[in-house]
Amino acid sequence: MGYDVTRFQGDVDEDLICPICSGVLEEPVQAPHCEHAFCNACITQWFSQQQTCPVDRSVVTVAHLRPVPRIMRNMLSKLQITCDNAVFGCTAVVRLDNLMSHLNDCEHNPKRPVTCEQGCGLEMPKDELPNHNCIKHLRSVVQQQQTRIAELEKTSAEHKHQLAEQKRDIQLLKAYMRAIRSVNPNLQNLEETIEYNEILEWVNSLQPARVTRWGGMISTPDAVLQAVIKRSLVESGCPTSIINELIENAHERNWPQGLATLETRQMNRRYYENYVAKRIPGKQAVVVMACENQHMGEDMVLEPGLVMIFAHGVEEI
Repeated sequence: MGYDVTRFQGDVDEDLICPICSGVLEEPVQAPHCEHAFCNACITQWFSQQQTCPVDRSVVTVAHLRPVPRIMRNMLSKLQITCDNAVFGCTAVVRLDNLMSHLNDCEHNPKRPVTCEQGCGLEMPKDELPNHNCIKHLRSVVQQQQTRIAELEKTSAEHKHQLAEQKRDIQLLKAYMRAIRSVNPNLQNLEETIEYNEILEWVNSLQPARVTRWGGMISTPDAVLQAVIKRSLVESGCPTSIINELIENAHERNWPQGLATLETRQMNRRYYENYVAKRIPGKQAVVVMACENQHMGEDMVLEPGLVMIFAHGVEEI
């Protein structure tokens, strides 16, 4: 849905108004033939009912939509808009292209993460702080830890034994195959199967993740950030055979066609919720592995998988 027109300073050009919601265009896309522009969310919802342009009723589908021209994007970016948190006391007026950056730091944002300074150090949304009770929280943490410890003590011995046996069998089988591969080349397929199983075992050990702010995606991480993520992958038990490939796939230059540019990412954002993503432990980053995302098209995932790094907005499910 578009931005409320009343939030903008001065008049807004009518070409920047979505004809569906009557708001200022948000993530705009354009029908290529009639050149009518709409909010991405608005036209997607419209197409769930009918495959026509809402303005002139010409035939249009999702596949036909294209990004709006650069001049329209520039006009939108220069508009002056009030902060989303104006009702909470923020008086800031910023350029539309700076709105997300401002919201991340806005001291009036009721969902801005703050840290309890009364003793427990818990990070929580600002609007939850007045009702927070340190003792109640710490008691809950202790109870959860006690329950978890009891569960681990009950199963750890059996799991350790099984895991040790599996690792020993895999190592013995790999050594055997390396010794006789020259005699029977077909064993290469068996080794690939074992490697695939190792990848599956690692992927299944990671926590499922949900990305709440796709706009915080870091598509061009520098070498330092990539090194940090690589270290976390190593510590999580990621098979060494795919670590370097995953790190290379953390940069948009190696991403598939559907993610390769900002424009294509904006066009395809509605598909992101279909990703099966796993949290890279301790980081605002996820892996989207091909083995878990065979339902996604080839233009949205790579072998063996993608690493997506975010400034914020990654939660474990």
